Amino acid sequence: MNDKGLINFRDIGGLKVPTGVLRPDYFYRSGQISGITPEQSEFLQNDCRIRDVYDFRSTDEVEQAPDTDLVHAKYYHIDILSDKTSNGASLGAMITDGSQVRQNMLKTYESIVLSESARKGYHDFMMGLLSDNAPILFHCFAGKDRTGFAAAVILRGAGADDQQIMDDYMLTNKLRVQANKDILNRFKSEMNQQQLDNLHTALMVDSDYLKHAQDVLLDHFGTFDHYLQNGLDLPSDYIAQFRNKFVVKS
Repeated sequence: MNDKGLINFRDIGGLKVPTGVLRPDYFYRSGQISGITPEQSEFLQNDCRIRDVYDFRSTDEVEQAPDTDLVHAKYYHIDILSDKTSNGASLGAMITDGSQVRQNMLKTYESIVLSESARKGYHDFMMGLLSDNAPILFHCFAGKDRTGFAAAVILRGAGADDQQIMDDYMLTNKLRVQANKDILNRFKSEMNQQQLDNLHTALMVDSDYLKHAQDVLLDHFGTFDHYLQNGLDLPSDYIAQFRNKFVVKS
């Protein structure tokens, strides 16, 4: 599928899992869709048939760059990291002095698993999926951390293994090459080399981040099922409902 140049855009469906295939042409993830072209809008509306858009960005991020309205689509703003005083996943917070970027990212992933706003946000998102009957798009700013974790939860819920989940997660680095170059060029004149290097690091995903999130999840909840039930407050038969609806026989 030609993604019309949408940033970090992909369908995470079509994946073979033990009980079948995760429904293709249904779960789309991306970076923010503010200021997209009419051709890109048409692609999302008509080719992908997006009917629900879930935006995981902070209120500030949304105000600075509102999503382009898609005809026929409902819009849901879920601020995953509103509990964090400084939103480590926003562009502004990525630009730090010193070499704290990796530490900041690891802390951000802890918040993505444990913070109240993230747990409520992912609860609302995952419950929303059960009542959705048409394709959805979910995104944040870069489509890499808040969105990357949401994709991992969907894939795990479908029965995907660690490697399949990591492959989708790491694809971000390949799909964001041009977007990251554009951001770095935009800041070239106002940053020193150290800051540019920090920003470049912050714009990438690292397998350690997702592994850290998984470790934190298992430390606090014991199992993925317990994370869904006790962390996200989802029904005990959530996975059965999800697979019944979204895993199709291959």
